[in-house]
Amino acid sequence: MIGIDIPLWSARLRAWRRGRLWNREDLAGRMAGAADEETRDRLPSGEALTDMIRAWEAGERRPGARHSELLCRLFSAREAELFGQESGEPAGTALWHHLTGIPLLPGRFTAEEEERTGRAIEDPRRADERTVAYLSAVIEACDRPDRRPAEPAGALSAVFGVLQGFRGEAGRGVRDALIALSSQDAEAVSRMWYEAGDLRRALLWSDRARRSAAQAQDERLMAYALAGRAALTGPGSDPGEVVEIAVAARERPAREHAVPSPRLDAVARLREALGHAMAGEEDLCHRRLEESAEPPGEEPEERPRFGPDYSPSLHDLLAADCLLDLGHTGDAIEILERELPSAELSRETAYDLARLAHAYADAHESERCAQAARSAFDLARRTGAARAMRELVVTRAARSRAPASTAAPRGW
Repeated sequence: MIGIDIPLWSARLRAWRRGRLWNREDLAGRMAGAADEETRDRLPSGEALTDMIRAWEAGERRPGARHSELLCRLFSAREAELFGQESGEPAGTALWHHLTGIPLLPGRFTAEEEERTGRAIEDPRRADERTVAYLSAVIEACDRPDRRPAEPAGALSAVFGVLQGFRGEAGRGVRDALIALSSQDAEAVSRMWYEAGDLRRALLWSDRARRSAAQAQDERLMAYALAGRAALTGPGSDPGEVVEIAVAARERPAREHAVPSPRLDAVARLREALGHAMAGEEDLCHRRLEESAEPPGEEPEERPRFGPDYSPSLHDLLAADCLLDLGHTGDAIEILERELPSAELSRETAYDLARLAHAYADAHESERCAQAARSAFDLARRTGAARAMRELVVTRAARSRAPASTAAPRGW
């Protein structure tokens, strides 16, 4: 079916690694962590071990007995499964995953589903609703808020490339579904790069999400993409543009006679409130916050499989962001102290913790500032939340300008 010029085990090793959303540095660190003390002392340094993994995946050399044992332990596989022909998967499965970069998710799909999807990628005319379901499941599995974003972003970028390859030859009905799915995929990649601190890439992928939604001729999908774009803000962002995009997101379905989404309307009003807060427009900001605080009605049954989430907690956390921008530090601290203890450990939570540290800095509460900053730093380091790290840098600069009596404690 598919052929490559490297050993099958090399392709399988790379596919299995990517299926767990590990980069090579992750795998090297996990190998060291899985080794006993004697074996760990004999392993090369982290950088050298990463280079060895790169050579293994390129088929330039084969792991020795010590390394093979660690790899099998990490992947919960026997040596014959990783390095032989007993993996239980069709011969072409590891190969097409290797070539496309789509992660091979362990235990998620049957051998038949893997082989069928590989054949559809090889010949897009074979694509059907099961192909859509397979790729949709991959996107859902990779779109996780608790992982460092760069590796999932790379995996989902590969999915986007495959989806683009179906445009010309897939049947009309399934082609429209695949194009719509590419909008979802691009939106997920955009959010990941945003949390990774790369606003330029985030905006680039947001543009791709909007183009795919337009090609799918799905107005509500376009509205979801616009709402996602309104969330991408950073130093130098134009508040007026944020407001304009958010308004377009909530008005587009009605203007184009599409079924409205109460959830989308609420999130778009929240994004509009943030734009008004950035501009210092307090009355408009509070008006949109009040409107978005009302529980959204029921979603239409034919709603897209994805879109912006909405919850009372999300509303309150974004309201705290608005209050910080408007200078109402005490009110923002009250909200963040109430909401963050029950928040999931994610990239977004790391950013909210960093914002809380910033609020404490503005309130000259140095001990609380240091404690929140340490929590934000630890979570940001675990989840790769570079946006949170950048907020901590801003917070530290704010502390350095504070009076000597409120200087940050030693060690931060």
